[in-house]
Amino acid sequence: MRYTIIDGEKVPIVDAKAIETIKNKRTNKQYASKEEFDADVANPNTDTVADDFQQDVQITVDSLQVFGKKG
Repeated sequence: MRYTIIDGEKVPIVDAKAIETIKNKRTNKQYASKEEFDADVANPNTDTVADDFQQDVQITVDSLQVFGKKG
């Protein structure tokens, strides 16, 4: 495990993975990016509006065992 020093304390560095999902909350259409969603809103041939925007973020963190201190 990797560590860093914060305020003189040795603190473990926890690896995390984030997955972002952009979609139209009304139609459930999924987009590759916010820019793709914005292009759909700007397209006069679709009924997509800015209020249809939904962004979900899933964060997965490696397991971490923390030990308490006695004061």
